[in-house]
Amino acid sequence: MFRIVLVEDHALTRAGLRTALAAAGFDVVGEAADGSTGLEKIQELRPDVAVVDLGLPGMDGIELTRRIRQSVGSTRVVILTMHDLDGEVLAALAAGADAYCIKSNRTDDVVAAVRIAAEGGAYFDPAIAHIVLRKIAGPASERPTDSPLTPRETEILRLIADGTGNAEISEQLSIGMGTVKGHIRDILQKLSASDRTQAAVVALRRGII
Repeated sequence: MFRIVLVEDHALTRAGLRTALAAAGFDVVGEAADGSTGLEKIQELRPDVAVVDLGLPGMDGIELTRRIRQSVGSTRVVILTMHDLDGEVLAALAAGADAYCIKSNRTDDVVAAVRIAAEGGAYFDPAIAHIVLRKIAGPASERPTDSPLTPRETEILRLIADGTGNAEISEQLSIGMGTVKGHIRDILQKLSASDRTQAAVVALRRGII
């Protein structure tokens, strides 16, 4: 059973998340309403996942994430926010967040994100993932020499990060749909990713795109 700490300043939201996570089989071992208290609990309890509200009083969710990464590296971080602003998502990713969820989504989506993070994956809300990845993808020339991907796979992954579908990729690169699907299958395998979005996030965090 994965152990969770909730850091959320709205009591009603915190209660709803606690109930949903418990119903999904998670063990909510601690809660806090501000960043400083949350950091103390996380350092003390060392949970598998910290669910962190971005707009916390005092120490905000970005700074809290950064400090969690520095002091409790094994704890995964799921960011919650009311906003889908690119700058905030970029900051969360740079601080070391493993997942980013919009509060207006269904609670089931947040629970799913927590599970993905707890199991070692990365999750960014599909509504914002391709926007963020497009903004922070650098020039192809910056691809590390130790990248596991071929130049063609990197090109396809950049198109995925830009929100391009398989049919469009096939047309833009003048290759068959079967070839596109084969490249994507190889990309997922090489990056140990479960889907296209996770592959793009993993590649981004490793500096591949």
